Amino acid sequence: MSAMSDYLEGQLRAHIFRTASYTKPTVLGFSLCSASPTDAGTGASQSELTSTGSYNRVDVPPLDANWTAPDATGGLTDNVADITFPTASANWSATVSHCAVNSSATIGAGNMLLHGALTASKTVQNGDIFKFAIGAFDVTFA
Repeated sequence: MSAMSDYLEGQLRAHIFRTASYTKPTVLGFSLCSASPTDAGTGASQSELTSTGSYNRVDVPPLDANWTAPDATGGLTDNVADITFPTASANWSATVSHCAVNSSATIGAGNMLLHGALTASKTVQNGDIFKFAIGAFDVTFA
């Protein structure tokens, strides 16, 4: 995943090249989407699944304990522990094909920061557990 939202691009541009300061979020809400979010997407406009079947965002805070140190040449960081979504209590509302990182753990809230496609789409049915295994959620700044 390395597509940055328009929101984050603007915040970083103003922070680096202008006088504004960007304060990083204290929450990183991971969401699952049924279609590719656009860079302009925010909150509910990013094809996020609905709360059907216990779906909810997962918060993995921006802490050294949660993310590997970026490598020196490729700008890669990934998750140190599994990112596990709630067990589906019914079939989820749509097939999962994309994901996003948001500044809120509440569905439809906050600003989208990053987004990308999954390697393979997944239909989550009653009793399934959707997760990104250790090291599987890759973010590259290049």
